[in-house]
Amino acid sequence: MRRRYALWMVLFLLTVCWMMPTGIVNADGDKQLIFDDANLLSSEERNELNAMANKYGAERETDFMILTVDRVENVSVKQWTEDFYDEYAPGYDKPHGNTAILTIVMDSNDVHLEGYYKAEKYLDPGRLDKIRSKITPALSRGDYKQAFEKYIKTAHRYMGFEPDRNPDNILFNIWFQLGTAAAIGAVAIGIMAYRSGGRVTVNSRTYADDSTSGILDQQDRYIRTTVTKRKIERNTGSGSGGGSGGGVTRGGHSHSSSSGKF
Repeated sequence: MRRRYALWMVLFLLTVCWMMPTGIVNADGDKQLIFDDANLLSSEERNELNAMANKYGAERETDFMILTVDRVENVSVKQWTEDFYDEYAPGYDKPHGNTAILTIVMDSNDVHLEGYYKAEKYLDPGRLDKIRSKITPALSRGDYKQAFEKYIKTAHRYMGFEPDRNPDNILFNIWFQLGTAAAIGAVAIGIMAYRSGGRVTVNSRTYADDSTSGILDQQDRYIRTTVTKRKIERNTGSGSGGGSGGGVTRGGHSHSSSSGKF
């Protein structure tokens, strides 16, 4: 079984090398970061995504990689991805360097993400879970290009936040910030406009005669007390399943991870 798995991995890596005549760079001068062995993308889509991954990856000094395969033999998708990292040695800064990997396995509907070195720090298991939840609907619809674009863009955006922050906090949303600033500005202008109209000096006591005004009668009447009860429903449902955490490859490289189905 292990010999069969080893042969399959060698064939996959030979396919990778065939797709990359120079070993690490394609004809456009970009690294080959999209390995679509399952043929989920057209040639044009593959080139567009590869260019996007190179552009966004350069801004975060991290390789954003995508691997698609029909099946993996005798190992988990996590182990398979770890072995790919060990044997192919990707990395923006150096072999076995900063890398984020998305792996799709078609026959088992597995979606798996891993982050190495800088990506392990900035794309921790919690953030990888968020990325996975964002791309799963598109994967389920078969809209693979949209899912892969969202993975690249979301991973890029998340790596722009310090590890101890929630990147989906609405306070970090640029449109929320612009809307808040506009609302504060409108309130300030409204206050200035109100004050510019002059001060009102007439109030409720201006025309009141205290000698003839007073409370004639007062009553307090108890009617009833009503108590209602409402059952609080507990959420016992579960999501699509999966798990997150991390690990160390057989080659000794630590990483974060998140796994699930689509």
